[in-house]
Amino acid sequence: MTAIVIQSKSEENLRLLKELALKLGENVTSLEADQFEDFALGKMMQKEKTGKIVSRETIMKKLKKA
Repeated sequence: MTAIVIQSKSEENLRLLKELALKLGENVTSLEADQFEDFALGKMMQKEKTGKIVSRETIMKKLKKA
């Protein structure tokens, strides 16, 4: 399965895109802003995942420098 996310400031454009997708036989799911942010954060975390274990002290030192 492949998905696309379209953000629009226009409710009319979103309605038209949703109608088109449904006519083409595709599934449509709407996301609220906070759900989209959660999704984006999860994608970033997945991309940066290294599999390495880091101590709490190292994390806290990095956070204090930021």
